[in-house]
Amino acid sequence: MNDVLLACFQWLKERAHPVNKTGDPQGDKRIRYSVPELPEEIWHNIHSLLPLPDAARAGCVSRTFLNFWRCHPYLIFSRETLGLNGNACGGSKVARIFINRVDSIMRRHSGIGVKTFQLRCFCSDFNPSYLNRWLQIAITPGIEKLELRLPASGMKYNFPCSLLFSGNGNSIRHLKLVRCGFHPTTGLGCLRTLFLSQVNISGDQLGYLLSNSLALEKLYLSHCKKIICLKIPWLLHRLSSLTVLDCALEVLENKAPNLRKVCVDGALIKLPLGDLLQVRDLTVFGERECNFVHYARAKLPSIVPNLETLSISSASEMFSTPIVPVKFLHLKSLRITFDVALGAFSPAYDYFSLACFLDACPVLETFKLHVSQTRVKHDLISGDSLHLRQMPEQCYGNIKNVKIIGFCSAKSMVELTCHILENATSLECLTLDTICDNWGEHADRTRVHKIGECFRVDKQMIREALKGLVAIERYVVGKVPPTVKLNVKKPCNLCHVVK
Repeated sequence: MNDVLLACFQWLKERAHPVNKTGDPQGDKRIRYSVPELPEEIWHNIHSLLPLPDAARAGCVSRTFLNFWRCHPYLIFSRETLGLNGNACGGSKVARIFINRVDSIMRRHSGIGVKTFQLRCFCSDFNPSYLNRWLQIAITPGIEKLELRLPASGMKYNFPCSLLFSGNGNSIRHLKLVRCGFHPTTGLGCLRTLFLSQVNISGDQLGYLLSNSLALEKLYLSHCKKIICLKIPWLLHRLSSLTVLDCALEVLENKAPNLRKVCVDGALIKLPLGDLLQVRDLTVFGERECNFVHYARAKLPSIVPNLETLSISSASEMFSTPIVPVKFLHLKSLRITFDVALGAFSPAYDYFSLACFLDACPVLETFKLHVSQTRVKHDLISGDSLHLRQMPEQCYGNIKNVKIIGFCSAKSMVELTCHILENATSLECLTLDTICDNWGEHADRTRVHKIGECFRVDKQMIREALKGLVAIERYVVGKVPPTVKLNVKKPCNLCHVVK
């Protein structure tokens, strides 16, 4: 969008020409710039592409731009868009400024068609009548996107469904509600995306909405504790993406025939989910689940046989990855996360057994292993590399990219790494990061920056990272073929220092 605006204004600038204007009583000559006359519709479209603060500023330039501002179809209200992000006033005063500005803008837009209305409200002590009035102005025929995010505490609000389902909301394509009550009794024919988080809604009410919103493509539910039973009807032929996180579901039944992307909690994937034959992308958060990698290897190939992308996590594994005959015949990308908030990941787990998971993925191209822990209690590598365990020779002919984030000096992790190097004949890049932090996979900690910019990590983790670097140098580097790029990410020499 910014590129479009820059191109438009650059075009106007190139064609603008100075015009001398005389007639001043003092005889001064003033120069003004005129721009080519454009149809009002084009100016209106250009103005509608401006971010909200810029559109408001442009409205101060001329009466014409002021009219464009009053008809601005995209209203996005937050601390940032209203210029309150760095405000030095007290919390209650900032809240009053926020409410007054939104109210002033909405009053001026009364009777004007709005396409997008987004409100990220941080005020918890204002009268809900304001919100009712704003929604009444915004929800008119033609609105396409509606997002309402209320504060985390201090305010209970029931969304006025009568505004949405009286016909004014028939054009809604995207609906996002956070922290409010929502009690629909019918559906929205044009709805494409539904996002509900911490919303007070029952399973029956959600069922009414789903059964009558046949254009729905994406459904996101998070922390909706009153939904006990979720049944996705067969009529939702366009539904392709489903996310259900931290709900109190006891029943999850899918009959939508074209569901391709699923993201759920570990407990939910163990329920009889129904038709998942078309699912290609599966993410399962199992931070509260134990032995989930074991379960995934044993059961998921039968439940979702056509997977191409799989991302799973586990808080603890007491059993090594099993060897079972069924395979992931189409899996191209695999990500496994072992996540421990504090302490060490299960010392009984054998990282080397993940080779059995790789064996079950004949067309795998990308493998990522993330291990987040503050201690290492596994048996550490020591002695000669000739004593490393080996499995019967396998050929991973398609694996091109391997990343191990949180690489440590555990003997079984070194064995897994060496096994991949020896058997992945198409490997192009191996990344070993000895720190697992929130910088992300692509962070470069060696860049010049100020002390304290790196994500803070436990001192013990830094010590383990240094041991991991020694293990890489001693046992891994010598096994890297010349055709493979080895990328070793080290702790930051400014922020990750143990005195």
